[in-house]
Amino acid sequence: MQSWIDMDKGVEVKPTFGNQINICYSGLLSRSGADQVYLHCGYRDPNNWQEPMTIQMERTAKGWEKNVPMKNHTIAFCFKDSANNWDNNNGHNWIASV
Repeated sequence: MQSWIDMDKGVEVKPTFGNQINICYSGLLSRSGADQVYLHCGYRDPNNWQEPMTIQMERTAKGWEKNVPMKNHTIAFCFKDSANNWDNNNGHNWIASV
């Protein structure tokens, strides 16, 4: 998998160790002062997520980050904050593939 950055939306994805990727978010929710950001993600078909989950992200100097396993070849994801505001890339979510 190659790293990629969506600078306008504040999303960066990069491979880490093993079969994991790092997702970093500094987008709208972060810029709006969210006290906590969660990664909502699922595997396989981006239109029919398998194993959907919501994971608490960690605040870092870059924004909010989380390492997640790449169980299949595709992961679709979006973000929400503790007030249940969502950033889903204008309804398109984000997708990372290997």
